[in-house]
Amino acid sequence: MSIQHTDIAIIGSGFGGIGIAIQLQHAGMHNIVLLEKASDVGGCWRDNSYPGAACDVPSHLYSFSFEPKFDWSRKFAPQREIYAYIRHCAEKYNILPKVQFNTEVTAARFDEQQGVWFITTNTGKTISARVLISACGQLNRPAYPRLKGIESFKGEVFHSALWNHNYDLNNKTVAVVGTGASAIQFVPEIGKKVKKLSLFQRSAPYVIPKPDRSYGSWEHALYEKLPALQTLSRAAMYTHHESRALAMTVFKSALKPFEWQFQRHLHKAIKDPVLRAKLTPDYPLGCKRILISNEYYETLARPNVDVVTDNIAEVTPTGIRTKDGQEHPVDAIIYGTGFQATDFLAPMKITGRGGVDLNQVWRDGAEAYLGMTVSGFPNLFLLYGPNTNLGHNSIVYMLESQFSYILDAVKTLQQRDLRFVDVRSQVQGVYNRWVQKQIKNTIWDAGCTSWYKTASGKNTNNWPGFTLVYRYKTRHFDSQDYELAVKSARILPLQVAAA
Repeated sequence: MSIQHTDIAIIGSGFGGIGIAIQLQHAGMHNIVLLEKASDVGGCWRDNSYPGAACDVPSHLYSFSFEPKFDWSRKFAPQREIYAYIRHCAEKYNILPKVQFNTEVTAARFDEQQGVWFITTNTGKTISARVLISACGQLNRPAYPRLKGIESFKGEVFHSALWNHNYDLNNKTVAVVGTGASAIQFVPEIGKKVKKLSLFQRSAPYVIPKPDRSYGSWEHALYEKLPALQTLSRAAMYTHHESRALAMTVFKSALKPFEWQFQRHLHKAIKDPVLRAKLTPDYPLGCKRILISNEYYETLARPNVDVVTDNIAEVTPTGIRTKDGQEHPVDAIIYGTGFQATDFLAPMKITGRGGVDLNQVWRDGAEAYLGMTVSGFPNLFLLYGPNTNLGHNSIVYMLESQFSYILDAVKTLQQRDLRFVDVRSQVQGVYNRWVQKQIKNTIWDAGCTSWYKTASGKNTNNWPGFTLVYRYKTRHFDSQDYELAVKSARILPLQVAAA
C-alpha cells in the first residue's frame, strides 16, 4: 500500500485550515496537505447556505487581520460573502493546490518510534505526517433531535446546515424544529413564502436588535485609500465586543442593558400577551447564546405563523404530534437544531501513544491544554478546540492566537531536532481545572442547558474570559510544558525554506 508523506497534514479547509496553511507557508513550510471531506473550501460557511444565513460578528472583525477586505456589503456579512472571502484567501495565497478534496479522514494513529501520524482516509489513501492539525471546528456535524418516529416522515425533511435549495417552500405547510441561531435567520425568510409555519420551540431565546446596515461605495473607497481607518474600525469593534466579557464573567449586572433591549424589542414587535409569554425565556440572559435579529419577532407575529411550545411526542408519517395529543400535519420538516458541538473530532478515531483512543480519553468531556494540545497525543494541534469558543467576540481573533502558537511549536520541533512534543498531563490538568473554575463564575453556568455543555453539564466549549488573556497565554510555545523526544536519525527533517 502506497503512503503519501508530508510534513504537516491539516484536516479541514474553513477559516482555521486555510488560515494556518497561509501562516505556515509564510514561515517557509510548504510541504503541507489539507484534507477536505467536501468538494470545496469554506467549512461551515460553505455548508450553511440556508436563506438569511449571515454572521453575528461585524465583518471587519470576522476576517483575518493579515487579509483585510475593504468592500464588505454590510456591517454583518451574509454567508455568500464570507464563503467567497475564504475562497479568495485560499486562491490568493495559493493554498488550493495543497487541498485534497472529497477526502474524509476516518482515523489517525501516532507512531511513537517514528514520531509520525499515519492518517487513514475514505479514499483508501494513507498519509504520513510529522504534524497533524485538526481544523474541523465545533460546528461541522449537524445535530438531530432524538424524537420517536423521526425516520417515519414521508414528506420533505432536511437540516438547516444541509438546506435543500431545490425544494420549493412556496405555499407549503412547514414545521421548523428548533429556535437557535440558524432558525432565527431562516424563519423570517421562509415565513414570507409558506402557507403555514409551525415553529416548535423547546426553549425561548433572547433576541435583541441587530445593529446592521449596508456600507456605501464611498466607505469602500475610503477604507481602500486609507487602510488605517479600517484598522481603527476593527479595533473599535474589538474593544466594544471585548468589554462584554465583563458582563458574562465578573459584572453580570452589566447585562441589564441587554435585558432592557430584549424586553423593548419583544414588546414592540409582539402585541399578543399570550405569544409574548411564550417568547419570554425562563433562564438568565446570556446563559445561552444571545441572538440578534430585526425580523424574527415580526415574523412570529404573522397570521400564518404559529409558535408551538408543547413538547413533541413523536414524528408521524404526515407531520408532528405533540404531547397534548394535537396533530400538526405538514408538507416539510426543517431541523434548525444546531450541531454536535461537544463531540470534538468525532467520528474520527484518533489513536495516541500506547494505543490510547482520544474518544475514550474524552468520554467525560473534551479538554485540551490551551484548547490546542492533548496529553498522550504528540504533535497533534487543535484549532477551535475545547473551551475556545466565544460568547462575546470574534473567533477569528482566537484562531490567529492559535496560529501563532502552533507555528512556534512547529518551529521548535524543527529547530531543536525533535521527534515529538507531548503536553505534560499535569500541565493540562492544572490548566483545565483553572478553566472549569473560571466557568463556574460565568453566566454560562447559571443553570440552563445549552450547546456549550455535555449531557453531564460540563462546559467544554467556551473560553471563560477576555480574548486578550487567551492571546497572552498563547503568546509563545513554552517547551517546559511539554515532554520533548529527540528525533532518531531516520526521521526526515521538516522542509523549511530559507527566509
